[in-house]
Amino acid sequence: MREPSEPQFILKLSCDAAPGIVAAVTSALASQGANLVETAQFWDRQSDRFFLRVAFLAEDGDETRILDALAPIKVQFDMDLNLRHTARKPRLLIMVSRFDHAMLHLLYQVRVGWLDAEVVAIVSNHPDARRIAEHEGLPFYHLPVTRETKVEAEAELLKLVEETDADLVVLARYMQVLSDELSRALSGRVINIHHSFLPSFKGAKPYHQAHERGVKLIGATAHYVTADLDEGPIIEQEAERVAHSMTPDDLVAVGRDIEARVLARAVKMHLEGRVMLSGQRTLVFT
Repeated sequence: MREPSEPQFILKLSCDAAPGIVAAVTSALASQGANLVETAQFWDRQSDRFFLRVAFLAEDGDETRILDALAPIKVQFDMDLNLRHTARKPRLLIMVSRFDHAMLHLLYQVRVGWLDAEVVAIVSNHPDARRIAEHEGLPFYHLPVTRETKVEAEAELLKLVEETDADLVVLARYMQVLSDELSRALSGRVINIHHSFLPSFKGAKPYHQAHERGVKLIGATAHYVTADLDEGPIIEQEAERVAHSMTPDDLVAVGRDIEARVLARAVKMHLEGRVMLSGQRTLVFT
C-alpha cells in the first residue's frame, strides 16, 4: 500500500530562465488537485537555464489530464518536460564482467527495496555471472566481445535493451568500452562506475599502481556514459583516506566497497528522477 507521503508522479522540466515559471507550474498542478510532496529548483546562471523537479500526489492520478494541464505553459516557456508515474517500476539491465561486487550490491538493494526497480537481465562478456543470475531467477545473456565481434555484440545488446524495455543500463564493472555509436544510441540511459585516484592510474592493476605511488586517497566515480571514455557527466563520487601501512590488497578491498556504494547511490538518484543534465555536468537534487 502506498504511504500517504509517497509521490505518485515525478515532474522534471528545464527551460530558459524567466519570471513566473514556478507559479505557473504549481498553479497548473493545483488545478488537477495535486498535493506537492517535494520540490527542488535551480537557476544555472552560466547557461541561464532553469531546472525544476516536483514530486506530487494527484487525486485521480490521470497522467493525460495532468499533461494536458501543463501543455500551455510548456509551450509558453518552451520547456523540456518529463512526467513519470511512479507506479511503473524502472527496468534495469545490469552488465558485468568478472568483478561482481557492484552487481551483487545492486541486486541486494533491489531485493530489499532500497532501489525501487526491476532487474530485467544480467549481461556479461564472461560466463561467470550465470550462476548468480540463476540464483536470483534472472535471465542471463553471455555476449563475448572481441575486436572481430564487437559490432555484432553491441547490435545484440541494443536489441536486448529494446526487447526487455530497459529504462537504464548499469555497467557494474563491465570491462568493455562501449562504441561511440552505442553510447549515442543509449545517451542518458547508461551509468558506469570507475575508480578515481589523485593522480589517475590507468591500465592493469590500478590499485597496485596507487600503492606504489603512496596514494593517500582512493575513491570511485559514477557517471553517464558518453563517447569520451570515463568523462561523461558525473552523478556521484566518494573518496576515502588510506594509510601507508595498507597493502595493495587492502586498497582493492576499500576500492570495491566504495565502488559498490557509489554506483548504487547514482542509480537510486537516477531512478528517482533527481539527476538533470546541464551541458556536460549534472544537477543532483538530493
